[in-house]
Parts: sequence; C-alpha cells; structure tokens
Amino acid sequence: MNIGWIVLIVVVILLLWIIAVYNGLVRSRMKAKNAWSQIDVQLQRRFDLIPNLVDTVKGYMAHEEETFTKITDLRTAWAKSTTISEKAELDNQLSSSLKTIMAVSENYPDLKANTNFLQLQEELRNTENKISFSRQFYNDSAAMYNTKLEVVPSNIIASIFGFKPQDLFQAESEEARKNVKVDFNK
Repeated sequence: MNIGWIVLIVVVILLLWIIAVYNGLVRSRMKAKNAWSQIDVQLQRRFDLIPNLVDTVKGYMAHEEETFTKITDLRTAWAKSTTISEKAELDNQLSSSLKTIMAVSENYPDLKANTNFLQLQEELRNTENKISFSRQFYNDSAAMYNTKLEVVPSNIIASIFGFKPQDLFQAESEEARKNVKVDFNK
C-alpha cells in the first residue's frame, strides 16, 4: 500500500473523530440549554401565578405589604434578568418570600379556608415541584456537558472550537440555604 493512501486514511479517520466529538459537544450543550429553558418555563408559570396569589392573600394580610412589594420587585427584576446566575439568585429570593407568605397564612383561618387560595397554593406547590425537577435535570445536563469540556480528548476539540462551560443552578447565598423563619412578635 502506498504511503499516500495510509496518510489519507489516517487524516479521514482523524476528521471523522473530530466531527464525532464536536457533534457530541454540541448535543450536550443543546441538552443543557433545553434543560435551562424548561426551568425558565416553570419559573414563568410561577411568576404568572404569583399576582393571583398575592391578590387573594392581600385582603387578609394588609400588614404584610413589605412582602408583597418585595415579590413584585423580584418579579420585575426576574423578567429583566438575562443570565442563569441572575435568574437563579432572584428565584432563590422569590422562593424565600413565597415561603413567608405560606407560613404567615397559617395565622389566617379564613384565608386557609378560601377556595381560591387553596387552589393557588396547590398550583404553586405543583409548580415548585416541577421547578425542583427542572433544576436537577438542568444541573445534570450542564454537569455532563461541562465534564466533556474538561476530559481528554474532547477538551482539545472544545478549546479549539471555543465551547464555554454552563453555569450550574445553585443557591447563591447562605440565606437562601436556610429555612425561612417567621416572627410574629415584631
């Protein structure tokens, strides 16, 4: 066999390998982006439910105006945010505020018996479960993609073609990791 043919075969095999690794990286990146969009969909659903929840609760808890204002501000900031880390931080803050509303509602028997509130509470609980699942799926997808960016030999192809790691969705602050404490003695 001619040396030219051997070189040609090696080059073709090398090119096919590069294409396969590149396509694997693209598929992993797209899976992570899709997983993030699933979080985004569930967060949007929650944000759409919040005004109804706030309106239902407002009549019962007039002295909780600060919490309602904070929730409204967080919704506005979330809508304007563009990065995963910004949205994650705002989501953590919003979750904390929503937990406060749910905890405070325990002191309002009429509110706890209100059909609209109960339905909204159930919708929000279901949405929170979907958000948790979506976060986990995103982090799994992003971790697999990020691993491909760091392991040999795909890290070589990733650096040549400029693949960048995905941020993981995580609690940004110590406060977000703590249980919400409600103090009625203020």
